[in-house]
Amino acid sequence: MKRILGIDPGLLHTGWAIIDISGASRKYIASGVILAPTKNSMADRLAYIFKHVCEICDAFKPDECGMEIIFVNKNAKTTLLLGQARAAAMTAVAVKDIPLFEYEPNKVKKALTSMGHADKEQIYKMLSILLPDAKPKTPDESDAIAIALTHANTSRYV
Repeated sequence: MKRILGIDPGLLHTGWAIIDISGASRKYIASGVILAPTKNSMADRLAYIFKHVCEICDAFKPDECGMEIIFVNKNAKTTLLLGQARAAAMTAVAVKDIPLFEYEPNKVKKALTSMGHADKEQIYKMLSILLPDAKPKTPDESDAIAIALTHANTSRYV
């Protein structure tokens, strides 16, 4: 059995999910969203993300982590801010010595729906079929579950 952590990084909302895999079996364990306080300084918000990803790693002991690769937005400042949040989450995973694997958003969508341009609703529907115990409350949580499943379904495990 392997335990997979999926992370959908974001400065406002960082989605996370834990699933267990054994052969072709996939089991939902937990998921949620890290909400860094917007009133805090940038450094404090990044530290908050880092600290909470570390706590998730300590609590669930994942063997590996899948994380979404950011895409370049039209707004360079938005891309830079997202990159900083992603770096905080990546560093947390790295200091816990958890191997990290990265996935483009279209690869995640295609892995779950066979369509690289699926919308959030299509992703959610597939998650309810593949992991019926998962009941994500936000798109960020849903995306993190999808990233964990994408990692679990790579050729290394199939």
